[in-house]
Amino acid sequence: MTTQSDFPAPTDAAPDGVIHNIGYRGYQGPRLGRGYATRSLFVQGLRGAFGLGRSGRSKVLPMLMLAAITLPAALIVAITIREGSSQYSTDYPQYLENIGLLFAEIFVAAQAPVLLSRDLRYATVPLYFSRPITRADYVRAKGAALVAAMLIVTGLPLLVLYLGALLGGMDFAHNTEHFGMGLLTALLYSLVLSAVALVIAAATPRRGFGVAAIMGVLVVSGIVATIIVGLSGGGGLRENGATQAAWAYLIAPDSVVERFVNQICGLTANSPGTPGALGTVVFGLEILALAVGAYLVLLRRYRKI
Repeated sequence: MTTQSDFPAPTDAAPDGVIHNIGYRGYQGPRLGRGYATRSLFVQGLRGAFGLGRSGRSKVLPMLMLAAITLPAALIVAITIREGSSQYSTDYPQYLENIGLLFAEIFVAAQAPVLLSRDLRYATVPLYFSRPITRADYVRAKGAALVAAMLIVTGLPLLVLYLGALLGGMDFAHNTEHFGMGLLTALLYSLVLSAVALVIAAATPRRGFGVAAIMGVLVVSGIVATIIVGLSGGGGLRENGATQAAWAYLIAPDSVVERFVNQICGLTANSPGTPGALGTVVFGLEILALAVGAYLVLLRRYRKI
């Protein structure tokens, strides 16, 4: 039979809990608002477009595209100065249209999903905000980041050409004027291509699908427009037919920018333009519609997330 003496004697009561002061203090600094949070997201997106702050593998493609679009400009400068020519063999807007466009399209197709796909997949953002931002803030920050990245990619070779022209003693007024035309071309390319790429990238959380879809839209639309122009007599045999067939380029975003810039900058002597004055208005309205429409579509898309 078990008696009370068989149980161990009770030990002393457990000590009370102790609160250690390890230096936590209330935040006394400035309370930054939504604007600062949105700018932080913009900077993070711009850095991410070039792989900065990420692994070395993430930097390969954007830096490769930046080098591929800039090095030909440096070669043109070197050859022109060596030959003693008074001007380049290509104009500033035509450099982007004929040499840099493919690299710019690869860049935007690869980096637009980088900015959006991970956030969509994990339903989170890589920054911690002390103030909440709205969905519209998110869309504006990501859109501005990609447009700024595209401006760097498309504007850097133009800057190389311009500085080379100044160092080579070429006509200052001519190069300054056409450098401005080139910057306008770079801005419109950045705006339109980023708008198309972001809308497609926001439709899927899978980066690979986004890249393929963006390249497909940008490249295939140009091929289809060229085929339509060829089939409808736009090959240059009939002037009227060529003018009418040029409307087909409305389905290709890059061709819309190219022809609109050539027309309003008076470069149609050596480059294709829009089909008449009405075409200039329509092509300009399409550029505006693509930019505004993409913003509204993205707002609607993120309203459901």
